[in-house]
Amino acid sequence: MNKSEEAFRTIGELAEELGLPQHILRYWETRFPQLRPLQRAGNRRYYRPADVALAKRIDRLLNREGYTIKGVQKLLEEKGADAVRADPAPQALSVAELKRIRALLADALAEDAARYSES
Repeated sequence: MNKSEEAFRTIGELAEELGLPQHILRYWETRFPQLRPLQRAGNRRYYRPADVALAKRIDRLLNREGYTIKGVQKLLEEKGADAVRADPAPQALSVAELKRIRALLADALAEDAARYSES
């Protein structure tokens, strides 16, 4: 998609971006009052950048972090939509931790290579 980050998204564009069917976004609008896209003639929905960010966060909480609808509703009520919109900063790993992980992966690859060369 070549649209600016500040451009409004249609429901089809947002659904495609999230990899979800459009009816899921319409359902979320009934469950999360904070998610309110603009509606024009014929009930065409236009998601503002803040709506897009919130929909992405709801998707992440529900489909990746394992929250329930009620859990996300509670989180939005307690922290507010603005606090939930922002993705938390990724945790930085130390160089030592990265080297340890690399060593574990190298060992696993070596074991796999040895196992497949034996067969």
